[in-house]
Amino acid sequence: MTTTGKDILVLGGTGKTGRRVVRRLRAAGERVRAASRSGEVRFDWSDPGTWEPALAGASAVYLMAPEDPAPVADFVGRAVAAGVGRFVALSGRGVEHTGPDFGRGMAAGERAVRGSGVEWTVIRPNNFHQNFDEDLWHRPLREGRLALPTGGVPEPFVDAEDVAEVAAELLTRDGYHGRVYELSGPEALPWEAAVATIARAAGRPIRFVELAPEEYAAELRAEGWPEETVAGLGAMFAAQRAGHMAVPTDDVLRVLGREPRGLGVYAAWVAPAGVWS
Repeated sequence: MTTTGKDILVLGGTGKTGRRVVRRLRAAGERVRAASRSGEVRFDWSDPGTWEPALAGASAVYLMAPEDPAPVADFVGRAVAAGVGRFVALSGRGVEHTGPDFGRGMAAGERAVRGSGVEWTVIRPNNFHQNFDEDLWHRPLREGRLALPTGGVPEPFVDAEDVAEVAAELLTRDGYHGRVYELSGPEALPWEAAVATIARAAGRPIRFVELAPEEYAAELRAEGWPEETVAGLGAMFAAQRAGHMAVPTDDVLRVLGREPRGLGVYAAWVAPAGVWS
């Protein structure tokens, strides 16, 4: 372990990947600061006064950048000045193809750690399995209808647990400096097949409906989503339809020495809790 005796700062420590990274690091005996606006260590991107107390004594940072790219480079510079020697930056697969409406913060995080002068690694995952039970598509699935503009292009969904295990490895072991890992699941599934997999696990009918991009935007607006979210999700699905994240990778295997968990295994694991009932 390269970080024994030093703290690891995990930004977004209560979030989807961050809390899983914290749990894995602590199980391995690492000293971890779980930082967020409401976490055990207070950290607010909009309040630079919270940065230095969070960074004090940290040797490595799990960087989950905010949507606003403005503060990212300043934070990374201050982190290096405070003694941080390693960053693992969470980005997104295909972010280089999404344009200004999606992923600007993640792109800024990539640029900042690359130019930091210390060790860095970037992870770019596909859409998480957990988006189906914790986030974007949970409510539509519970309501029995998920409607998206996928263009029929498949997605190799990845498990957030696998992403967290990769991040913990990169934060604590040597040999990964200067690399970008694109993290996918083991197979690319059409979204209709993914929803059918979830429906079988849930034991109830759930429909997938293919929408045109303009239909999707209209549905989001009707549900009250802000215009920046409508534009961001539209940009994300445009990149997906272009095939920029459709092919599975072996990067989870390369880092962990095992295959990633598939969507069927995930669905069978979480369905008994009634998340889609």
